[in-house]
Amino acid sequence: MTTIRTTCTTCGDVELTTSDVGLELSAGADAGRYRFDCPFCGTTQRRPASQRVVSVLLATGVAYDIVATVSAITEEEIETFSKDLDGQGWFQELAASDS
Repeated sequence: MTTIRTTCTTCGDVELTTSDVGLELSAGADAGRYRFDCPFCGTTQRRPASQRVVSVLLATGVAYDIVATVSAITEEEIETFSKDLDGQGWFQELAASDS
């Protein structure tokens, strides 16, 4: 059984199996992130994964997900959203779209 050693930000060094670790990859990117739940404190951890780390984790059988790259929400988007919430009828419009 393959053992993967990494570090929890709270607990320090931890040892995991391939089923304890997951990869998050963006389409077309060589690098990504790996994630795991610390076996001691249960906190979900995410770490950058270079191309080399991605290759090693994939070779050991770690499962992966292709994730969409999302940009940060801008101040303008927040302001527009806030104004829309202050408007009349948004909830009825939303409820009608679910029907």
